[in-house]
Amino acid sequence: MKLSENFIIHSMEGQTLLVPTSDADFRGIVRCNKTVEVILRALEKGVDSEEEIVEALTERFDGEEAEMREDARSTLERLREIGAVVSDR
Repeated sequence: MKLSENFIIHSMEGQTLLVPTSDADFRGIVRCNKTVEVILRALEKGVDSEEEIVEALTERFDGEEAEMREDARSTLERLREIGAVVSDR
């Protein structure tokens, strides 16, 4: 899975934003917390599974793996809803 080419990650003044291009159906800007930023950067590189995203989160943050797994799942679900995540297969 990867980040759709219709979205770009933009960092500005310490804030990370997910911005749709004119080709995206989604209209708006997504302001990202640090967790979402890690997920987006993993998607930008292209990941094979949700498990790889969980690994990226556990490398970056201290906390319960189960909670990070749920954060990854719910974030990916929302990103899919707006068309920001695509399968690369």
